[in-house]
Amino acid sequence: MYDLLRGPVFWVSAAVCVCGLIFRTIQMFRLTRAKIIPECRLSPARNTPARQVSDEERRLDMVARFRNSVIWRHPVVVAVSAVFHVCLFAAPILLVAHNMMIAQAGWVALPSVPDWFADLMTIAVLVCAVFLLVRRIALPKVAAISSPVDYCVLLLAVMPFLTGFLAYHQLFDYKTVITLHALAGDLLLIALPFTKVGHMVFFFFSRLTMAGEFCMGRGRRTWAA
Repeated sequence: MYDLLRGPVFWVSAAVCVCGLIFRTIQMFRLTRAKIIPECRLSPARNTPARQVSDEERRLDMVARFRNSVIWRHPVVVAVSAVFHVCLFAAPILLVAHNMMIAQAGWVALPSVPDWFADLMTIAVLVCAVFLLVRRIALPKVAAISSPVDYCVLLLAVMPFLTGFLAYHQLFDYKTVITLHALAGDLLLIALPFTKVGHMVFFFFSRLTMAGEFCMGRGRRTWAA
């Protein structure tokens, strides 16, 4: 079973993931349009061009937006979430064992990190996941907007790391745990484009290109009517 999950099933899952991400990206662009930015705005007081915004005013506006952002208001949550997402993405890609499998399949392997460092990233993912889970349950305003799907998505994201940690340290029956690890990884790949796990990818699209309160870029696009 393990050889099947790490072989044909993995490549099918990877293909579904890549095709799904391409499809969702095209879908996102079709749901948005380029924001129309007038070259010259007229002053509402009189029919004269409005003055140009100075660099200093732009800087002050950026400072004000930062002070109103979630980073300023909830720095601990943002820090935990950042560590969680970075390690969630980096650990599987930089793991020696994964890159050995990629090289054996005839692909170009990425640079790897030492096993102890990958182990630390795995522990970071698990600790951060516990923090986010407790916050989702204990904080009323977060619990109120949480559904069973949200808990399932968090579990789906964490399971490859939990089973990988158990397999690496050879806790419980190794064959069973490593099979569960491969299964969890395949399921995560398939679910990534079609569930909330995909926000890790589409975060950059929405935050860097979409105009709005939380935009961190120029905001060149907006939702189509």
